Amino acid sequence: MAGTDHTRKDSSTAAPGPAVILVAPQLGENIGTAARAMLNFGLTDLRLVRPRDGWPNERARAAASGADIVIEGARFFDTTAEALAGLDYVVATTARARDMVKPILTPATAAARMREAFAGGGHAGLLFGPERTGLENDDLALSDALMMVPVNPAFASLNLAQCVLLMSYEWHKAGDATEAVRIDYQQTRPANKEELLGFFEHLEGALDQRGFLKPPEKKPSMIRNLRNMFQRAGLTEQEIRTLRGVVAALTRRYPRGEGPPE
Repeated sequence: MAGTDHTRKDSSTAAPGPAVILVAPQLGENIGTAARAMLNFGLTDLRLVRPRDGWPNERARAAASGADIVIEGARFFDTTAEALAGLDYVVATTARARDMVKPILTPATAAARMREAFAGGGHAGLLFGPERTGLENDDLALSDALMMVPVNPAFASLNLAQCVLLMSYEWHKAGDATEAVRIDYQQTRPANKEELLGFFEHLEGALDQRGFLKPPEKKPSMIRNLRNMFQRAGLTEQEIRTLRGVVAALTRRYPRGEGPPE
């Protein structure tokens, strides 16, 4: 599969994560795509309650696209209550408000609450209902909190795999320390202040010689504008050398009648 590092196959499943409980899923393909979504974010504990097409299911395996560890480890249960065994905190997904008093969480808050449960030595689970009808009230009553996704109210339908992917991502993000923005500098590095100032002096000297920095009373503000522009660019050491080469090429003098080499 594109994007998969097969040398790190085991490392993605080392950390514990919430169980994903699918109640009466209708299609094997939906189970498989949900399993694939789980493994994208390191989740492997899949629990199935009365899948319509039975279990095991070859269509689920095919749709899982290599998430075999999830499919092979999936467990079958006759009731939702049995599937929740061993869990201390359960979040049930729903698309609409129900007539019961329970906390209603956003996906991010639900992930944070589950992280808290694991931090306290417990185990958590995510409860998903059938594709067409969602969870019944009796299933929702077994949960500690409800989770509603803030989507377009005019088209609020999410398929099963989408919802599993969303919550798996929120779980992963809640414990992920990846920088919000990063740059891969490859074989270079960010330019330091000495290199920037050297470039500024080179450029400003060339512009001054060509009469660009006029009138004299505007020269300081023009220089500040130029420096601010290049400071915002976040130039690398290689880019500084390239720019200095550009300035040198544009200002190089050639003997009369001769131009730059072709």
